[in-house]
Amino acid sequence: MLEGQFRNPSGCAVAAMISTKGRTFSGEDIIKSIAVMHDRSNGLGGGFAGYGIYPEYKDYYAFHVFYTDSIAKKQCEEFIETYYDIVNLSKVPTRQIKEITDAPLIWRYFVTPLKTKLDAAQLSEEEYVIRSVFKINTQIDGAYIFSSGKNMGVFKAVGFPEDVGRFYMLENYEGYSFTAHGRYPTNTPGWWGGAHPFSLLDLSVVHNGEISSYDANRRAMEMYGYKCTLQTDTEVITYILDYLTRRKGLTLEESAGVIAAPFWETIARMPKDQRDKETYLRNVFSSQLITGPFSIIVGFKDGLMALNDRLKLRSMVIAEKDDMKFIASEESAIRRICKDATNVYYPKGGEPVIIRLEKGVQ
Repeated sequence: MLEGQFRNPSGCAVAAMISTKGRTFSGEDIIKSIAVMHDRSNGLGGGFAGYGIYPEYKDYYAFHVFYTDSIAKKQCEEFIETYYDIVNLSKVPTRQIKEITDAPLIWRYFVTPLKTKLDAAQLSEEEYVIRSVFKINTQIDGAYIFSSGKNMGVFKAVGFPEDVGRFYMLENYEGYSFTAHGRYPTNTPGWWGGAHPFSLLDLSVVHNGEISSYDANRRAMEMYGYKCTLQTDTEVITYILDYLTRRKGLTLEESAGVIAAPFWETIARMPKDQRDKETYLRNVFSSQLITGPFSIIVGFKDGLMALNDRLKLRSMVIAEKDDMKFIASEESAIRRICKDATNVYYPKGGEPVIIRLEKGVQ
């Protein structure tokens, strides 16, 4: 293809929508939204995360798993049966379409830790699940758990995102929040596990950009027991956020101030209390600072967070209509599904936009 015959304004596309009242809606609109930004992708990765999609199993962890063959499936299921009570298992429903090829075996399991195993491990339930995920992904060849939260699920593949949505029949799912990603990989492979979103427990991340600090971030997180197995730099963002929020108890606002920390000269101009706090965060969590251009959308059970790098080198727009809030790389992706959206604005670099469900919704 000759120069000028394609459009790739900063590569990759991200989008999200949420009802702050917890109203559930079909995944069809998020497919329409991300499809508008088709030319920001190159067909080497697309995916979605949906929240509130498994209400009948909301108290169970939903493991979504890629298998390369039946041997990996057998070994993984033996592991899961040893450490978990499986209340339901099935193939993830898909439809055959010509645009999606070379699909692995895709299964899901609704599970809860066996109490005897959990007690013996002397771990929190969440830490128990995380260690199981990493053990499977690192020790069972050909098995990859790519989604492990409660009442949520990740659906991703090699392909354009609108084709991935049709492949997984996302229009048949209803949730109160969805995120989406269209990938344009630059220095990492395009494969099923490397597509976005990346997820751990109920956290999910979609990302437009490139992490120049990846090696330093990865080494730091591996010291805390995290394992980067999916061959894409974005994976480490999910682990950093889990570490900061779940393990260290930081708020999302504080975590955003770590990964997109203000410059030292900016901190020096802050009021003393704020300056002291930002200095503490930068010093204590220096290894979790992410450098390079990025815009990310973080999904979690209670809402969404949008965040740009501190120089705002990637686009991000926010809008709303009544209880619906929208985030996307381009305003056109929002207008496609909500023509009369209001309060449209572009967050500043390093400014987290956190959208939460109303109190009492869950």
